[in-house]
Amino acid sequence: MSVREVIVEADGGSRGNPGTAGYGAVVFDADRVGVLAERKEALGVTTNNVAEYRGLIAGLEAAAELGARVVAVRMDSKLVVEQMSGRWKVKHAAMIPLADRARRLAAGFDQVTYQWIPRAENSHADRLANEAMDDAGLIEEVHEAVAATSPGAATSPGSGRGDTSSTAARPSGTAKQAPDAAATDADSHSATARLSAAPGWTGATGRPTRFLLLRHGQTELSVERRYSGRGNPPLTAVGREQAARAAKMLAAKGDIGAVVTSPLGRARETAEAAAAALGVEVRVIEGLTETDFGRWEGLTFSEAAERDPDLHARWLGDPSLPAPGGESFDEVRERVEAARRDLVARYPGANIVVVSHVTPIKTLLQLALGVGPSLLYRLHLDLASLSLAEFYPDGGSSVRLVNDTSYL
Repeated sequence: MSVREVIVEADGGSRGNPGTAGYGAVVFDADRVGVLAERKEALGVTTNNVAEYRGLIAGLEAAAELGARVVAVRMDSKLVVEQMSGRWKVKHAAMIPLADRARRLAAGFDQVTYQWIPRAENSHADRLANEAMDDAGLIEEVHEAVAATSPGAATSPGSGRGDTSSTAARPSGTAKQAPDAAATDADSHSATARLSAAPGWTGATGRPTRFLLLRHGQTELSVERRYSGRGNPPLTAVGREQAARAAKMLAAKGDIGAVVTSPLGRARETAEAAAAALGVEVRVIEGLTETDFGRWEGLTFSEAAERDPDLHARWLGDPSLPAPGGESFDEVRERVEAARRDLVARYPGANIVVVSHVTPIKTLLQLALGVGPSLLYRLHLDLASLSLAEFYPDGGSSVRLVNDTSYL
């Protein structure tokens, strides 16, 4: 679907300011009769102004996905309207990256105008924002359930960020006994049947594209629990064994149509093992690469905190803040979301192995759950672990599995 002119109405709220926050955005046709797209999301704890900007960003992203060229933005936030119109300066540090992101999105259209409207005229977006905030309690329950079923959940803020965590190798003499062929075949058919059944309670329809999200194996930096972003350490001997075990598990599942991977070497090594076991080729997807940690690359959590104490502390709670010389988690989300859309379009209804890193995998789980950025800070993923997210053709999504390491 492609339209030339649209109206974007957006709103954000925070119950406590800062407090439980969420945004809503709606895209109307040029006559403001037909609804072309809706967006809403709970944001965890943040301020009203952050939520307002996130609503604007979501509305502009939706307009871009529709192919719009001319956008009329209507919001009841005077701050956002005046700042985006260039009449007010953006002074607050937390607002600067959000305003920059919105401007970059706006630059992709032929024309964008901004108009302040009374809250009563922004009722559609306001309703969506309130629904997102109402959902925050349920989302928190999902987070807690995920954490409860994730072995070795992180206890420090840094243990789940980037490629900084490690999984102890099982001694070679204590490897699990391989099941007999009949059991393996039965398990494979059973797993395929379970994958084919849609979770009816979600209301999603059609056959989803299923992302089997595989984190790469161990590297020297992960052993030392260092930020490992765009650096390219190879897999250790343990990492190669983890990749081989994951590949064997995936081959037993069967019915997998493709293997795609981050371009970084540690992910490609892991992906190549899986592809060889499945008899398919590896496709490299740039958007699946790990976060650029900039000047924190190769540092431990403590070293980064000591070098930039204020920035590091704020970065731990604000996905719009980039690492020094690197990128923010909001920027990672943009490219991961683009990669997700491309993969769903390329492999409709297929099961695909997606080999990547901590942040992109968490982001894909975040997108599937429809939750805010707090998941990035709370969810632990082990090396060579498997998670499973489904994305349906009608826009629905679900998460079936998180951080499985039973095959290692």
